[in-house]
Amino acid sequence: MTSRPPTALIAIGGNSLITDSRHPEVEHQWEAVRETCKHIADLIQAGWNTIITHGNGPQVGFILRRTELAMHEVHPVPLDLIGADTQGSIGYMVAQSLDNEFRRRGLYRRAVAMVTQVVVDKDDPAFMNPTKPIGGFMTREEAQKFEAMGWTVVEDAGRGYRRVIASPKPLEIVEVNAIRTMVDAGWIVIAVGGGGIPVIRDENGDLRGAPPSVIDKDHASALMAIAAQVDLFLISTGVEKVAINFNKPDQRWLDRMTAAEARRYLAEGHFAAGSMKPKIEAILTYLEHGGKRAIITNPPNIARALNGETGTHIYP
Repeated sequence: MTSRPPTALIAIGGNSLITDSRHPEVEHQWEAVRETCKHIADLIQAGWNTIITHGNGPQVGFILRRTELAMHEVHPVPLDLIGADTQGSIGYMVAQSLDNEFRRRGLYRRAVAMVTQVVVDKDDPAFMNPTKPIGGFMTREEAQKFEAMGWTVVEDAGRGYRRVIASPKPLEIVEVNAIRTMVDAGWIVIAVGGGGIPVIRDENGDLRGAPPSVIDKDHASALMAIAAQVDLFLISTGVEKVAINFNKPDQRWLDRMTAAEARRYLAEGHFAAGSMKPKIEAILTYLEHGGKRAIITNPPNIARALNGETGTHIYP
């Protein structure tokens, strides 16, 4: 019997697919995806089975805006379907880019994207206190229209008004057994896009789309990493390493830290909410449930980080 190859889960951010906010068009997203996939292919070529998760925040915002502009002619698109749409489109881009890269390298590997549902608790307190901004900024008059439609809208630090939705805790990945089976068979699986489509179980046990909500991509990725018992949880983000005292005169880049050190830095407020904080929290969850090691770095440095040359390495 041959031993199972090591398995890595790589979480890439939705914003990393748009490297220049002045050029968010699809052709530029393709360029970013293809470049990122070259670096992911380095890991796969080194012999790793791989699960890839991704964010979708900007892409969801674009679809919401298109829906707003077209509401006078066509029906609006519910948020759970928008999540499914982005899983399909981004998954298609990543799978195609990887398959092309495998062909160029002569690697006998193939990628597959899976639309993924993630169960949340219908009574999660987050539904009573929506805080996750979604979509673009708007005027007070525009905000009132969305409030009339049932959205929660808040003023955002003098920059305008934004809709906010719930961000419930992920509990269960519906397609987890299929994902594990495909990974064990050697497929490169793109899953849990955008944190997964939030679903709830009704009184009959049937799955239904959750009320408007979005699951944190990093926390859902940790849940996937735990369920698949991966050997490495790698979060690909916009910086090469994690820093404490970020953007201050005494800023210090971290080459490695233990889970205990990460918890201390977290308690001291070194990691910003909506930025590095959920990434560190997700890695701690993974390590607390038997995870072996985690790395945070940016896409161009994935291969170097695997070799221990850069990135921030976090251990139990």
